[in-house]
Amino acid sequence: MSVALANYIALSAVIFMIGAAGVVLRRNPLVMLMAIELMWNAANLAFVAYARASMNNAGHIFAFLVITVAAAEAAIGLAIVVIVFRRAEFVDVDEVSVLKG
Repeated sequence: MSVALANYIALSAVIFMIGAAGVVLRRNPLVMLMAIELMWNAANLAFVAYARASMNNAGHIFAFLVITVAAAEAAIGLAIVVIVFRRAEFVDVDEVSVLKG
């Protein structure tokens, strides 16, 4: 039993929209980082689905590169969030500019 490419792309679009809504609606930096990771994973799903449908490895290579960039983004973003949380008890991304020492 095979799943159609349109189903994978529809699922990828839904996951991407959930991530975009999380970035736009939430003000907590940790939740925003998780929403960005959802958007990266939605792109990976689309890449792998197209690679499976076209029988070439380009989508897998792009997905691997996206995973690499997402890991670096998560490490650097989490380090910045930890540093900001050390200075303030509550962090709102709209008020981060106020936290300049």
